[in-house]
Amino acid sequence: MSPKPTRPSPRGAQSQRARSGNRLRGWARHHRAMSLDSARRLLRHPIGSLMTMLAIAIALVLPAALWLTLDSARLLDAELTESATLTAYLTSPVDDGEAKRIEEALAAQNGVASTRLITAAEGMAEFQASLGLDDALARLEDNPLPASVVVTPGDASPDAVQQLADALEAIAGVEEVRLDLAWIERLRHLAELGRRVALALAVLFGSGVLLVVGNTIRLAVESRRQEIEVVTLIGATHAFVRRPFLYSGAWYGLGGGLIAWGLLTLGSDWLAAPVAALAGSYGASFSLPRLALSSSAILLACSTLLGLLGAWIAVSRHLAEIRPR
Repeated sequence: MSPKPTRPSPRGAQSQRARSGNRLRGWARHHRAMSLDSARRLLRHPIGSLMTMLAIAIALVLPAALWLTLDSARLLDAELTESATLTAYLTSPVDDGEAKRIEEALAAQNGVASTRLITAAEGMAEFQASLGLDDALARLEDNPLPASVVVTPGDASPDAVQQLADALEAIAGVEEVRLDLAWIERLRHLAELGRRVALALAVLFGSGVLLVVGNTIRLAVESRRQEIEVVTLIGATHAFVRRPFLYSGAWYGLGGGLIAWGLLTLGSDWLAAPVAALAGSYGASFSLPRLALSSSAILLACSTLLGLLGAWIAVSRHLAEIRPR
């Protein structure tokens, strides 16, 4: 008779799960211990740690501030585009009734959201009020200003506005249609240039963060060289040796990100009033951007990851050179 197949003992499976659970808890305890130990090591040298975090913060502030400013300028560009209008100047002379008829013809065109008629007399009154030359202009025998119609397009994109201007200029009684979207196009080109500059600065200063953290971690590795040789001699893996330095890099990055967040917030509060006054003088509503919750989380996550990456590069490079003696 062939022997009956033996079934695995339930106790063996339970023992295996218990050992796996113990290894997982041990791994978590070691990570917690290494994170706390690396934080305590940084606190033992507060001046040096603060200087490293300040260097990281300065490297993060400039590209972050430029990116936030460009994002706010994008909103301003959308606001200005929505307020874009065309001015249709009517042939002179034209009476108010004829001007009203031409306005109705303009309003009936496709792509026109609204129209506003400005008679020659109203145009002269607005011109006098804006320049303060009531007495001088009152001596004129005839009003040299033509009647005009201010047209608000339904689609404020440059191509659509240009097509609408060509269509309005072909209507009888319209002498000229003026629109000035060139400065909006310049603003968009400058914004695109600024975004590329911000991206280049982010890469450049991000590399600077890696160098700062890597140099700091390299010095820490050299100061603990004998300790690393001992633990390597008794069988410690590179991952075990690398772990406390990785947490140190993460703490450096997180601290630098928090300082950068504080500098950006203070700078925004400090410059808010002058920037608002300058924008108001041009008839626009522009305010410096503030870090939202999502932006703050992205800034802190990027700074922490940069610190972690810089530490990993430095430790991996130097661990390959350390051999137990």
